[in-house]
Amino acid sequence: MLALLIDGPNLIRRVFAGVPDTASDRAEAVLTACSASLRRALRQHHPSHVVLAMDCDGPGWRAGEYPDYKKNRPGMPDDLRCWLPDILDAMAELGGPALAAAGFEADDVIATIAAKVVAADGQVAILSTDKSFCQLVGPGTRVFDHFSGIEHDRRWIVDRFGVGPEQLTDLLALAGDSSLGVPGIRSVGVHTAAKLLHDHRDLAGVVEAAQKMSGKLGEKIRAGIASAALAHRLVSLRQDVAMGVNLKDFRYVPA
Repeated sequence: MLALLIDGPNLIRRVFAGVPDTASDRAEAVLTACSASLRRALRQHHPSHVVLAMDCDGPGWRAGEYPDYKKNRPGMPDDLRCWLPDILDAMAELGGPALAAAGFEADDVIATIAAKVVAADGQVAILSTDKSFCQLVGPGTRVFDHFSGIEHDRRWIVDRFGVGPEQLTDLLALAGDSSLGVPGIRSVGVHTAAKLLHDHRDLAGVVEAAQKMSGKLGEKIRAGIASAALAHRLVSLRQDVAMGVNLKDFRYVPA
C-alpha cells in the first residue's frame, strides 16, 4: 500500500498564486493547473490510495487554545474560495477526493492517516511545502515538495534546521514559528534551539538543564517554559483525529 496524502490548501493556494491575475479566465486556469498538478503527482508516485486533505471550515482547536494562531496569515482569497467547490470536484474526478475533519487542519488529517498506514506496514508519500510535515519523516513516511521536486528527507531536514525530524517539534517549541504566529522562548532562535537540543536531547532535557543554567539564556528558558509548552502543543501534528471514514473509500483506480 502506498497512500498519497496531499496538503490540499497548500497545493491549491500555491497554484492560485502562480496563475497571473491578468489571465483572461483565471478561474479556469487555476482549475486546469490544479488538475495538472494532481495528474503529475499520480504519475510520479503510483499510489494505491489518494487523499486530498483540507482544512475544516471555521476555527480549529489551535485557534481555540491560542487565539493569535495564524493571526497575521492572510485568509483564502475570495475568488479562490468561490472557485474551490469546482476545483475539489475536478480533483475528485481524477482520483483525489477531499477529506476534512471538524475542528482540525489538513495537517492533522494527514498525520492521522499517515500513522494508521505506517502502523499497517504501508508506505506514505506526503505532498506539501509546509515544514510541519517534516516531523513525520521516518520509516514508511516521505515528504515531497511537489513544486520543486525536492524530497524533504532526513538529510534535507538536518541541513535546514540543524536537527532531525524527531527533534523538530522541540526545536519549534523553543524557537517558535513566526509563520504560524506561535511564540517560543523569547530571544531563542533556531540555531540556539538546535544547540540546546544537541546538548540536552529534547525539550524536557533543556527545561531540566535550565534549572541550573547560569546567565541570560538560563533566565530566558526558565521564564519561557509555559510558552514553550504551548508552542509544542500547537506545532505538534495530531494523530488521533476521528474522521468516520475507511481508507478503502480512498482507493485510487486509474481511469
